[in-house]
Amino acid sequence: MRKKLLPLLSQIRVRSCVIALCSSAFLAFGLYQVHSLSGVTEGGVLGLTLLLEHWWGISPSLSGGLLNLVCYAVGWKLLGQTFLVYSFVATVGFSASYHLWERFEPFWPQLADMPLTAAAIGALFVGIGTGLCVRVGGAASGDDALAMSVSYVTHVDIKWVFLLIDIAVLALSLSYIPVQRIAYSVLTVVLSGQIIGILQKIHK
Repeated sequence: MRKKLLPLLSQIRVRSCVIALCSSAFLAFGLYQVHSLSGVTEGGVLGLTLLLEHWWGISPSLSGGLLNLVCYAVGWKLLGQTFLVYSFVATVGFSASYHLWERFEPFWPQLADMPLTAAAIGALFVGIGTGLCVRVGGAASGDDALAMSVSYVTHVDIKWVFLLIDIAVLALSLSYIPVQRIAYSVLTVVLSGQIIGILQKIHK
């Protein structure tokens, strides 16, 4: 067992773990302070966690972790063990951070009446938080793992894979979000996907 762990540990970078942890905390902050408040939702696992919270009162700090584990099982087979380590760090960071942010009152409650602003700001939180984690080889949420796996197999640009997954979840979100708010949600997923794509193309 020790012989198997040593080669893996030698491939893990502390800097990448720190980035995965901080980027997932940044993502959780945006999801709580912007998306859950404004009614401008996200796609993928993030959007599903908000849907579950609305209909069944399940906190994203719990549902996010469970949904992520399912998608990580797919990603691990294709993307390797280091991916699993960085994704585990990101998942713990997201769940713990969201649980922490829930203890605070919203910093900018007026966003509830500013969907366009919320869409733009939310896209920055999701795009940067997710993009930095993906850049170091991990996944801040399960759909990131799924998107990375699909992109790896099909060689389709990851930003387009993200968009397809997000659109599917947004269609489900019509069950509790008005069409007008979904339109703003489409805007935020398109913008966040482009930010993720840009971050992946920046030379390390």
